Amino acid sequence: MSAVPDRGQDRLSSEALARRIARVADAKQAEDVVVLDMRTLVGYTDFLVICTARNERLAKAIHEEVHQRLKQDEGLLPATVEGEQAVRWVLMDYLDCVFHVFVPELRERYRLEVLWGEAPRLELGAETGAGGRAAAPS
Repeated sequence: MSAVPDRGQDRLSSEALARRIARVADAKQAEDVVVLDMRTLVGYTDFLVICTARNERLAKAIHEEVHQRLKQDEGLLPATVEGEQAVRWVLMDYLDCVFHVFVPELRERYRLEVLWGEAPRLELGAETGAGGRAAAPS
């Protein structure tokens, strides 16, 4: 398996993948889920999905849930994963979408939303639940 499944028409669009990751992370209690549309800014990915986990244990759980759900449901594995051991900042590169899970102090330190402030935010709309989190996966 790879970040790009060999399923022809069944392949998720990059936006659908970003939304799916946001929903899965939210269902696992990720906070402040943000999706940045990077398509006009960089050539290496279409979307960044950024979220906060209250602590390292939750960061690990979010990372594992996203990994498992995308593998099981979509046949996708990330091209690379960084930070799995320390789980203070986990980066999962699905090529069309890069997923970042931060503990609060590192999210504040690196402030990716500020760094990429010119990137439009994807409106999660109906996917956004109470408390500003994306809704549970369908």
